[in-house]
Amino acid sequence: MARPPAARIKLLDAAVALIRAKGYAATTVDDLCAAAGVTKGAFFHHFASKDDLAVAAAKHWSEVTGALFASAPYHQPADPVERILAYIDFRKELLRGEISEFTCLAGTMLQEVHATHDNIRKACAASITDHAATLEADIAAAMSQHGLDGTFTPKSLALHTQAVLQGAFILAKAEGGPAVAAESVDHLKRYITTLFKSEK
Repeated sequence: MARPPAARIKLLDAAVALIRAKGYAATTVDDLCAAAGVTKGAFFHHFASKDDLAVAAAKHWSEVTGALFASAPYHQPADPVERILAYIDFRKELLRGEISEFTCLAGTMLQEVHATHDNIRKACAASITDHAATLEADIAAAMSQHGLDGTFTPKSLALHTQAVLQGAFILAKAEGGPAVAAESVDHLKRYITTLFKSEK
């Protein structure tokens, strides 16, 4: 498959960085071009509008983060519960640096434009739900192992993990730092541990 043009990738990367830091509405085409080091002509060669870029940026975000999570060490434990807990630990490890460096592009845009830009909403929703779906096989295996079939669905618990994480990002923005988000992730880990290992 042919590699996308450099200018397009630069604009997508700029969108990820700027929208996470400033929000969608506050990020202008001029901002994006300056951050990417490209001309407005190059911008409109690759994207019909800022909305078009936002949809593409959500997909780009999914591809970049998907590669990160696919290669992460939380897949290594043999026990499915330990894999889920290792995933949560990995998410906590990512809570460092500036808020814009660890929060979710899809969640950030979704909070801002869900009622006004349906195409962006759908792209961001797909980013979040597609990532949640990567947890379903481990959750299903853990449910089977612990006799929890029918109590809830792998999909519902996978989405719940994302609800906690997205909420943690909002709290981090409210408090101005990652500490409160880390506490929420710790609560999620305790919940998962209790859910699957209550007999201990």
